[in-house]
Amino acid sequence: MLNIQSISKTFNPGTVNAKQALSGLSLHLDHGDFVTIIGSNGAGKSTLFNAIAGSFYVDDGFIELDGEDITYMPEHKRSLMVGRLFQDPLRGSAPNMTIEENLALAYTSGRIGPLRFPLSKKNRDLFREHLARFGMGLEDRMNVKVGTLSGGQRQALALVMTTIVVPDVLLLDEHTAALDPVSAETVMRLTNDIVSEHQITTLMITHNLESALHVGTRTIMMDSGKIILDIDKCNYCGRCAKACPTDAWKGETGYLVSFGGLFGNTIHRGEELLPVVTSEEQLFRITDAAIQFFADNAKPSERFQFTLERVGLDKFKEVLKEAYNG
Repeated sequence: MLNIQSISKTFNPGTVNAKQALSGLSLHLDHGDFVTIIGSNGAGKSTLFNAIAGSFYVDDGFIELDGEDITYMPEHKRSLMVGRLFQDPLRGSAPNMTIEENLALAYTSGRIGPLRFPLSKKNRDLFREHLARFGMGLEDRMNVKVGTLSGGQRQALALVMTTIVVPDVLLLDEHTAALDPVSAETVMRLTNDIVSEHQITTLMITHNLESALHVGTRTIMMDSGKIILDIDKCNYCGRCAKACPTDAWKGETGYLVSFGGLFGNTIHRGEELLPVVTSEEQLFRITDAAIQFFADNAKPSERFQFTLERVGLDKFKEVLKEAYNG
């Protein structure tokens, strides 16, 4: 559906202010995928959105949408296929025009031919139906100028304007970050509903790790213009347990202890027989108990794994449980 291959972008090339914003980035999304993007400021998240939307042309690589190469397609043509919602509620709508007029412009932009004024009852009913889903009363204020609305109301309107004609790709650039908690929850809930209902291929930038992991179908992390982690590909190796971005260890800081591993001609991964060990004191009790169990039960030159197989794992688990509980 959306296929990005090896795109790069350097701003101010050949000068002391040269900045490589994207570096050989590749990403593929199937129809209906909802990908959340995390990363520090300056990681290249918004730059990636600008590249997809056509705000600039990339230096290398290509971008395809539904099999069509859009790498050098002008931004105004891409806007018919790519919808975008910004963090600032003031962007994306005209403050001196009414709610109805803003929606009419958005509706016209995705359709062939001009929209006639005054609007038909069918058009007004359609607009009211979309607005009513937010529960903010906007459907009863169609003739109010947008500049008088709150931030949450303007962002709700912007979401309707972006999706009233369903785009091929939807770009959400921290679109709830500037809202109060209640409005943010409402807008996010309706975002999920709209994306799910229409199976819109969506990318969402967020600094909220919990939101990133629980919204959508996939999460990626960016740094220095590259994708450095695609959680779909994470094998939960545990090497990043102290700051795991996949929530593999449920946010706990501690130790994972495995028993019975073998190395050499035969490889056998040890088993994690206990929950996360949360203190060094607890860890020392467990390791001391395991060493003592081995000393009491092992035959000369016998490996621990073979001792466990011979003596029985259940007996060893009882020893570990006692040490774990102190």
